Amino acid sequence: MSLGDHLVELRRRLMIAAAALVVGMVVAFFITDPIIQFLLHPIELVAEQLGDDFTRLTYTGATSSFDMRLRIAFAIGLLISAPIWLWQIWAYVMPGLTRREVRYTIGFMATAVPLFFAGCAVGVLILPHMLLVLSSFVPDSDFASQIYEADRYYDLVFKTLIAVGVAFVIPVFLVALNLAGILSGMEILRGWRIAVIVATAFAALATPSADVVSMLLLAAVLVVLYFAAAGVALLFDRARRRREKALETEAS
Repeated sequence: MSLGDHLVELRRRLMIAAAALVVGMVVAFFITDPIIQFLLHPIELVAEQLGDDFTRLTYTGATSSFDMRLRIAFAIGLLISAPIWLWQIWAYVMPGLTRREVRYTIGFMATAVPLFFAGCAVGVLILPHMLLVLSSFVPDSDFASQIYEADRYYDLVFKTLIAVGVAFVIPVFLVALNLAGILSGMEILRGWRIAVIVATAFAALATPSADVVSMLLLAAVLVVLYFAAAGVALLFDRARRRREKALETEAS
């Protein structure tokens, strides 16, 4: 295909993806009420814990409630339309990949997507505890109360879910860096001490202080994912060395 044909194909794929996103947003806009109720649940838990009737979600502008629904619709619409726009990206890129690169890409997506959503689920579980920890800094006074602005609260929830989801996908990126020849399996394995410390600290911050079992389980999951990434990288390194040795034997 010529450059012009590639650009026409790219435009067609982008238009299909954009149309799917718009349809997903329209559908999602009508189901934002359950999502907002879901977002309000952590605030209700904080209000019960603090015994403060003034702890609530507030809208500070005339259009802020509509803006929040629109942003929620965009996020949910992006999720609903994901099969279509992901396929459009894949259909555009796949003809330019080798057979091995196609296998690597499929394996990467098949592993990264479930891990990301698993991390988002963990983020949902830790969000109420995180709000309780943050609300503990509110002065104990009748003239001080915790009020959550809708737009900032939505940003906090969205960024928390993304951050925890990405944390679960980091081992997959380590394997990808190994495939690219940037990190070896031994280099990943040698960093296990730092990985254990970071996983334990993250789990301690993400779970209630009295719930030691949940902290250990979350830390164990992160550590197991890290060692799994190191093991897969070591297997790839071994296969790479065998191929190089076979090529040297054939050349000699």
